[in-house]
Amino acid sequence: MKTILKALFALVMGVATVWSFKVPDIAYFQAPGFARIFLWHFPCPMLFTFLVITSAWFSIRVFFNPAGLKPETDAIARAEWDLRSVACMELSYLFALLTMATGILFSKVQWGDWWSWDPRQTSFLMVLLIYAAYFAVRLGYSDPSKRTAFSAAYSLLALLPALFLEFIFPYLPPIKLMSLHPTGSILQGKIKGEYAYCMILILILFVIMSIYLYKIRVRTGLIELELENNDAKLDAGRDSAPTGVVRPVSLSE
Repeated sequence: MKTILKALFALVMGVATVWSFKVPDIAYFQAPGFARIFLWHFPCPMLFTFLVITSAWFSIRVFFNPAGLKPETDAIARAEWDLRSVACMELSYLFALLTMATGILFSKVQWGDWWSWDPRQTSFLMVLLIYAAYFAVRLGYSDPSKRTAFSAAYSLLALLPALFLEFIFPYLPPIKLMSLHPTGSILQGKIKGEYAYCMILILILFVIMSIYLYKIRVRTGLIELELENNDAKLDAGRDSAPTGVVRPVSLSE
């Protein structure tokens, strides 16, 4: 059954790819034919935003200790919530990079430069740097408990600046006037019909792919945690084993 679903997903993804090249042009864009990259660009920041919010939620659970939970059980629960937070963060950064890459292509075909210093481009670059620091924080601590605590705290602290740079800063009146980026094109009904249907299909496919990748990442991470816990129990058992005094025994010839 899983093989059939995977084959069906691949087939629909292929159909969506071909369809994205066949949809009618929209005159709203300066280079309508090349602007089809927007169909693949638009879902990426949406999924990025959803995943960083979900990662922050899991980070809150890292600091949440239900009443009566034993310390050793709490440590395992914290590690599992941390794993889920990291899985979302890794996926979100993948979509952030795809957002930047497709945005740069859009900039080239629409505005003539790979990087036009558009406020939307610059603000999202700052978001990329903010979340790149998250992975640097994780690499900076070898102790698992400290790594979990500090990375969870960073995930929570980074969320508001990221949302501000993505959803508030670009829409400030002075910034909005400076931007070349199309704003409100969907809400204003400029992207509609077959163009909108193709974009929605790609968004759905990206959501399905994200769920699949998230589950794989969490499943493998839980297996790693289980192996680490078993190794720790074995090491504790060896350390607590009684060590008696061995006396030499003389053997008569």
